[in-house]
Amino acid sequence: MTSALLSLSALLTASVLAAPAAGAAPQNDRQPTVVPAGWETVDGAELARITGTGERAKAPSALNRSASGRSASALADESETLAVQSVRNGKFAATEKNYASPNTGVVRARSAEVTGAWEGFAFEWHETTETYALKSLANNRYVAVEGNYTGNSQNVLRARSTGAGTWERFTLYYNEDLDRWALQSALNGRFVAMENSYTGSLQYALRARSLEVTGSWEQFVLYKIEN
Repeated sequence: MTSALLSLSALLTASVLAAPAAGAAPQNDRQPTVVPAGWETVDGAELARITGTGERAKAPSALNRSASGRSASALADESETLAVQSVRNGKFAATEKNYASPNTGVVRARSAEVTGAWEGFAFEWHETTETYALKSLANNRYVAVEGNYTGNSQNVLRARSTGAGTWERFTLYYNEDLDRWALQSALNGRFVAMENSYTGSLQYALRARSLEVTGSWEQFVLYKIEN
């Protein structure tokens, strides 16, 4: 299996590449289904192995400083520091820590490159639940699925929690043939999609709303951040 290990210069190169063609729009009218053939769950050891394949290089210094200052609360068995790129629009996920309440910390695929802690996430593996908690390096908060939000904001991903429970846990899937990743929320069983068709402040927001992996909406590329 292959993985992408990027330095700042490599990230800049990757950010200008055209995104793959979009798949069908996510569907919301059925009960959650199993992951399509070709996808497999990934534990902490496998994530480290897959993302550890290839040439290692340093990430931007701003990211290194933030990663070294992470809180040790809610200790995980293993952790990988990664950048998450949407296949749908080719942009990296960032934590909007300057957004006003109630959207403070919403996660959006809006960055053309990895510039610092805004685009960094620690993937913390939890052996007991066999899930990951994602901690944003931008504000040192765990990413939660907002199941109580309504309208277009329902189930949006937001880095706002100081601890990790069901709201903050995800199953991680990998497709070796595509070299793509998918995330499924432990809260509602839905796959995370990038809302490319949204407008306004939630355009490109990540939201746990898809019943299956239909295409590029739910697919992501993970890049190793060296710290």
